[in-house]
Amino acid sequence: MFFITEPLAREKLIRSYLDGYNQMNIEGMMEPLDEHVVFENYSSGQKTHSLQGKEPFLKQAREALAYFSSRKQTIKSILHLEEETEVEISYWAIAAMDFPNGILKGQEISLEGKSVFRFAAEKISSITDYS
Repeated sequence: MFFITEPLAREKLIRSYLDGYNQMNIEGMMEPLDEHVVFENYSSGQKTHSLQGKEPFLKQAREALAYFSSRKQTIKSILHLEEETEVEISYWAIAAMDFPNGILKGQEISLEGKSVFRFAAEKISSITDYS
C-alpha cells in the first residue's frame, strides 16, 4: 500500500475535507476521500459509530446535515507520524433538532477532540474521531 509521507500533501487533503465539512458542502468533503474510506467515532472511549466505503460515508454525511444549523471544526495542532496524522480539533455547532441525549434545538455545542487520518493512493483512507 502507498502511504503519503509528505506533510504538506497530507495537510492539503485534511484541510480540503474540513473545509467541505465546515461549509456543509458534501461534495467538497467527499473529494479527498478514498473509495474504501473507513470512518470510526469514539466518545468517552466507546466506539459510537463505524462505517466503511465512500457510499455509506456519503449517506451518513447527507443525513448529518439535518443535525446542525451551523458547525465548524478548527485545527488546534497537527502531528505527522509515519503512517498517520493526528489533528487536535475544536468542534462547535448549533443543534438544528432535539437530540435524545438532552441537547435541544438551538443549543450551542462545544467539544475538544482528536481526529486521526490515514492515507493511501493520495487520498484519505481512514478517519478516526475521538471526543
